[in-house]
Amino acid sequence: MKLLIVSDIHGSETAAIKAVNLFEKDNCDYLVLLGDVLYHGPRNPLPVGHNPKGVANALNAVKDKIISVRGNCDAEIDQMLLEFPCMADYVMLVDGDKKLFFTHGHHYSPDNLPNLYGLSYFFSGHTHVSGITRNQDLIICNPGSCALPKDGKAPSVALYDNGKLNILFLD
Repeated sequence: MKLLIVSDIHGSETAAIKAVNLFEKDNCDYLVLLGDVLYHGPRNPLPVGHNPKGVANALNAVKDKIISVRGNCDAEIDQMLLEFPCMADYVMLVDGDKKLFFTHGHHYSPDNLPNLYGLSYFFSGHTHVSGITRNQDLIICNPGSCALPKDGKAPSVALYDNGKLNILFLD
């Protein structure tokens, strides 16, 4: 299974188009969205290319390949523009013998992991800081933000490819 994991688009059409183009170019099975899709949030500046309707159009074009969770800046009104479900707090996938857990990061986080046996991967965004760490047998990944990174790095996403995991920078 090949997944492109994207977090914290925050209404940036520029970032959404880059993510969708990478998803298609790399021939991924699914585009996993870790929340904060359309709204920039009251604490964030407007991202480059801010256009929530443009984000919705870019993502709706690949709606049958999207798995999405709700972020703290997402609202029920967003579901009216997005043609894929985006209101779940978390999603679990199984890839062979690996269990993958996806969430935004404001409920579950590396400091507040879900009490689930046998997880192999834990994915969350929210902090806009990219990184991959290991906690015993659990691999923890934050893809960072594809629109508003807060770690001094370029906008980023993560690529999960049959058990291999990498952070990819969009610039």
